[in-house]
Amino acid sequence: MDSGRLKRAAKRRMLRWTRSMRELDRDSYSCLVDYHIHTRLCGHAIGEPADYVREAIRKGLTEIGFSDHMPLLHIRDEGLTMAPDELPIYAELVRDVQESVESMEIRFGIEMDYIAGQMDEVWEAAAPYEFDYVYGALHYLDGWDFGDSRRLSSYVGKNPDDMYVRYFELFCEAVEKGGFDIMAHPDLVKKHGVRTSLPVDEMYREAAEALAEHDVAIEVNSSGLRKKAQELYPALDFLKTCVERGVAVTLGSDAHAPQQVGMDFDLAVKHMKRAGVTEIATFQGRKRVMRPL
Repeated sequence: MDSGRLKRAAKRRMLRWTRSMRELDRDSYSCLVDYHIHTRLCGHAIGEPADYVREAIRKGLTEIGFSDHMPLLHIRDEGLTMAPDELPIYAELVRDVQESVESMEIRFGIEMDYIAGQMDEVWEAAAPYEFDYVYGALHYLDGWDFGDSRRLSSYVGKNPDDMYVRYFELFCEAVEKGGFDIMAHPDLVKKHGVRTSLPVDEMYREAAEALAEHDVAIEVNSSGLRKKAQELYPALDFLKTCVERGVAVTLGSDAHAPQQVGMDFDLAVKHMKRAGVTEIATFQGRKRVMRPL
């Protein structure tokens, strides 16, 4: 094992050991949101929406949002997304917790993959639903699901530099053409610990300029700390570049289990403040409102 992997493994153990001690106090959580929460319908999450809500209440969050994976219309894999006929069930699950919980705001969102040439069809399927926000996500590089942890063998023979170049090309295309409110986990390409030897500053700059031009927000996503990347999404320099160009920032845990709601938000908040973030983006009815961080 190389030194980089050893360091990441040590960091992963340290994060796991210290999580309970690092939890923010309730007042600190009350100023934040967690907009990236999944449900069991995606096939790779556990627990009922009410379980996630209870954890959010325990921590002191006053606003959360569910944003499960939009069905992939041309791919059938029950371990990736809900099926198209489950979208109404998802909407009902969220509506039920919205109606039964009065102590917090619960938003109805969706995480929608950007797949070139299919977005008109995807948006047509989404049209009946009044989402509070739509996350854009990039999990596929020209048909290859680079984020799927079940298929790490598919990385064999792939060139990391080519992956990064193509990822950021498609990221900018998704920002321009996807119609999204927020881009999820903006540098997901590093999820499995893959790093490029290329300078990334230009990739970050082009991505930030696209986000600013099309008024699309990004999220700081804490789930990277639970992956081989051992980093928050996006990287600090990427986040700083976005902030310098006036890109709005929101926050999500990418929770796939109830205990992950708000997880590592202490580190996420420090990350945001180091980058110069002073406000957090909130959404209702696909309208953005900024509030102090």
